[in-house]
Amino acid sequence: MKLTLSLILFIALVPAFTSRVVAQEDKEEAPGATRSVDDLRTQLNEVLAKEAALKARADQLEEDSKPENIERSLAGIGSTKPEELRESRRRQLNIELEGVRKQLAILSTSRERLQMVLTTAEARAYQQSAAASDQALAAQNVNNSRWIVVLALAALSVLAALAALVVVRRRAL
Repeated sequence: MKLTLSLILFIALVPAFTSRVVAQEDKEEAPGATRSVDDLRTQLNEVLAKEAALKARADQLEEDSKPENIERSLAGIGSTKPEELRESRRRQLNIELEGVRKQLAILSTSRERLQMVLTTAEARAYQQSAAASDQALAAQNVNNSRWIVVLALAALSVLAALAALVVVRRRAL
């Protein structure tokens, strides 16, 4: 009788433990999505930092391009053709400013793309998190129902043992 009860309990408990292992494996997949979101946020912050640095450089170049600042920067340089020297400096600053503006346009496009990808990745991470949560709840419900079945089987086994004991005692009388 004890052997039968032990086997019933063993058979009922094995599925309960295996469902916990499956639920833990599902939870391990979610950090990948979170890691992806964190990587995208880091990339976005790097792009924003580069963009801020380039904007500061563009502002500086615009300030340096003003005629009075060009003249001040060339004040210590003697030349027989100061107008050509000032024009050359102005062109040089404008070329550099255009380069910085092109880099800013590229970074702006990259920032917008990263923001869209980040939004998508955050939504995907949220969905995976919600799905993992739903799976955990389902696994918990399965475990709860398994315990109810185990307890019901144990109660039936106890009742069967008591019935057998009653039958044995009546025969003995």
